[in-house]
Amino acid sequence: MEKIRIGLIGCGRISKNHFDAVSQIPEAEFVAICDTDKARADAVGKERNISKVYYDHHKMLATENLDLVSICTPSGTHPDIGIDVAKAKINVLTEKPMAINIESADKLIKACDDNHVKLFVVKQNRLNSTMQLLKKAVDKNRFGRIYMAQSNVFWQRPQSYYDAAKWRGTWEFDGGAYMNQASHYVDAMYWLLGNVESVSAYTATMARKIEAEDTGCAILHFRNGIIASINVTMLTYPKNFEGSITIIGEKGIVKVGGVAVNKIEKWEFEEYDDDDRIVLDSNYMPPNVYGFGHNPYYRNVIDTLLNRAVPCTDGRDGRKSVEIIQAIYESAKTGKRISLPL
Repeated sequence: MEKIRIGLIGCGRISKNHFDAVSQIPEAEFVAICDTDKARADAVGKERNISKVYYDHHKMLATENLDLVSICTPSGTHPDIGIDVAKAKINVLTEKPMAINIESADKLIKACDDNHVKLFVVKQNRLNSTMQLLKKAVDKNRFGRIYMAQSNVFWQRPQSYYDAAKWRGTWEFDGGAYMNQASHYVDAMYWLLGNVESVSAYTATMARKIEAEDTGCAILHFRNGIIASINVTMLTYPKNFEGSITIIGEKGIVKVGGVAVNKIEKWEFEEYDDDDRIVLDSNYMPPNVYGFGHNPYYRNVIDTLLNRAVPCTDGRDGRKSVEIIQAIYESAKTGKRISLPL
């Protein structure tokens, strides 16, 4: 059987999850990689047994016959590289966030539409067993009316993390704690609760020598009346402590916590459902805050390209969290409540 041929651009820290995920899918393989850091590209090529190694993505796109390109470069570069991939008539997969503002996100979406290629945005946390169970409870209306929700991302990123790569913590290529580390949690709130009507936020750069924020609190008012808060800091002592989502409704309360929404800490509803029996089974211990979601995410992407499925997150879905985070930044900057859509 012909395999889906994948190229990867950006051999940094997150690329390992992409290689590991695809290695478990027999219908797909990475056939070419690219990184502007020659030594890193060569080392990854050798480690992963990939002979086609490039240092300029334009050359890779012009030379290789690819079905999909995965973009794992600094956040701010995702749209421009994605547009180059789309213009080469190759399907695009980009790590989160797909862009660091909605203007560039829209350009990427348009390029993919114009060139009739698919655009996938990695949102692997949605596919964690714990989050799937929570989503089912919301969709079954087990909470009744939902009143309030809260997400906490209390992690630790030392100064050495930011110093290790010049782009980290910059407005041009990264954004701060909300745009980088907490973007999956912003996405989860939208995915679970619906569209946001307005945002109020405070952010601060308290301890890290970076341009963007290391700490912040945001209040989201949803169109359906739900009030939610997202509290984020990269200054938690001494290490990553909590990545959680709590939902409080008239007939139920759930907290999915742990270090990265990997453990159901509270699960109580007025009425019984068979899902209640598998709550403890859904807990897992991830090797890191990325969890295990990249494999089912790629499974969906490959099935979509083989016309067996529809994408679980496309460009328009990926754009939503970028817009909410942009509103958070605008509110923090102006001191005003910001209405959506922007």
